[in-house]
Amino acid sequence: MINNKPLNIGKKIERVRKLRGLTQEEIGAGLDISKQAVSKLEQSETIDDKRLIQIAAVLGVTLDGLKNFKEEMVLYNTANFYEGSSVTNSSINTNECTLNNNPVEKIIELYENLLKSEREKVQILLNKKG
Repeated sequence: MINNKPLNIGKKIERVRKLRGLTQEEIGAGLDISKQAVSKLEQSETIDDKRLIQIAAVLGVTLDGLKNFKEEMVLYNTANFYEGSSVTNSSINTNECTLNNNPVEKIIELYENLLKSEREKVQILLNKKG
């Protein structure tokens, strides 16, 4: 159940961390602080922008994405981004986007699969000629 009460910045950090599948230890390592210090950050109601920029970088999100994090947008994006979906980034209000996903690995995987498929087609054509 989604709570309509706005999240403080610490809770936003915690939620994004969990959505990204990161532990407090991993965040702490990225910030060069202890797990306990990360826990304290996640309980904070306010954090200065300089520190938030560092936290956002470790979480793999933008500063604005972290500050404007809304659970309902995560659920909306999750419901609308699945394989075979016709929803595109251009059809969604990008001001509400929270996470910056780096799709390079997915792109590489898609190209490798495409290349494999094309090689199989070539092999079939060569076998028909022979």
